[in-house]
Amino acid sequence: SPEQKMYMWNIYTLIFVLECLDVVLYWALLKYGPMVGISFGASTAIFGVIMIALCIQNVYILHDVIHGATFPPYEWQSYITHPFADFISLPWMDIIMEHNRHHNSTFDLLNHGEFGWDPAGWLYVLQEWTTEWYGWLTVPLVPFWHFAGASDTGGLFALLWWSRFPDAGPAGKCDKSFYTKWLPLRVKHVAFLLCLWGSVWMLGSWGMGRPLSEGWQFVSIVSMFCRIGFSAAWIFITNFNHSHWWNEFLAADPERTWPMLHATMAFLLGGRHRWNEMLFHDVHHMCPGRIGAMSQRGRFHGWRKVHDACVEILAAGLWKSDDDETIMEQHQRKRSMVLKSRT
Repeated sequence: SPEQKMYMWNIYTLIFVLECLDVVLYWALLKYGPMVGISFGASTAIFGVIMIALCIQNVYILHDVIHGATFPPYEWQSYITHPFADFISLPWMDIIMEHNRHHNSTFDLLNHGEFGWDPAGWLYVLQEWTTEWYGWLTVPLVPFWHFAGASDTGGLFALLWWSRFPDAGPAGKCDKSFYTKWLPLRVKHVAFLLCLWGSVWMLGSWGMGRPLSEGWQFVSIVSMFCRIGFSAAWIFITNFNHSHWWNEFLAADPERTWPMLHATMAFLLGGRHRWNEMLFHDVHHMCPGRIGAMSQRGRFHGWRKVHDACVEILAAGLWKSDDDETIMEQHQRKRSMVLKSRT
C-alpha cells in the first residue's frame, strides 16, 4: 500500500541519518573522549559496532525496497540509499536495473546466468569455480572480494555495470539514452558521494584540529567499518543463499534440528523476518515481482505468517516441469518431502 511504501522509505531515511550521526559520534568520541577517559580503541569499537549493524540493515532495507517500494517518494532519497558503501557506487536507478537483470537471468539459485548474463555472477566464482575439494581453498577470499567493492553497492561492481549497461545500440553504437539519462544520473550520484566523503574527510582533519592532509585516517576507519557491514550482509544474501552447501543444509530440515543456530543468526541479522530471506530465497527467486522480499513481507505481516506461507509453497513444489531435475530442484523436492511429513 502507499502507506507501507512511505513507511519503508522513512525507515531507509532513518538508517542514513543514523549512519551520519554515528560518524559524528565517532568524531566527538575521538575529540572529547580522552577528557573523560575514553580511549581511541573504545571509541573505535563503539563506532564500529553501531556502523556495522546499521550497514547490515542498510542492505536488507535496500533489498526490501527494491522489491516493493522501488521508487522513492522524493527524488533526494535516491541519493541516500547506500552512499557509505564505497567511495563510488551505482546510483539508485542503476541498482534497480542490475538487480532486475540478476533476477531475469537467474531463476534457479544454483544455475547462475541460465537466461543471460548475471551481473552478480562474479560474486560466486570463488566458491564454485570447481566442484573438487580444493575449491574450498578460495572460499575464505569471498569476504575480501566483497570488501574490495565487488558486491552490488561497491565501486568495482559499479565499474563492471557501467561497462555493460546500457546495452549497445545497432552496429555496436552507444545507446542514445546513455548521454540523456544514464550519464547525468551517474555524474550527480558520484558528485553527491564526493561531497559526503569530503565532509567525512574534513570532519577528521579540520574538525579534529589537524591539517587537511590527515583526513584520510578518519576516512579510512569509517570506510573500513562500513565495508565490513555491507560485505557481511551481501555475503549472506548472495554467497550463502546461492551456495550448494547451504541449500543442501536446508534440504535436511535444519530449522528443526538446529534451532539455536537459526535463533542466533536471526538475532545477528536483525530479526526472524530477516532470517526468512535466508531460509526461503529460492521462493523469492521463483517470483520476485509478485512475492517480493521475505523480510519486507515479514515487517508488515509478521515473520511467522510469511514463514508458514513459504513452507506451504515449498511443500507443493516450486516448479512443474517435464525436464530433468536440476540440483536445486532435487534439494527442493527433498525439503518439500520433509516439510510435508510434518503436517
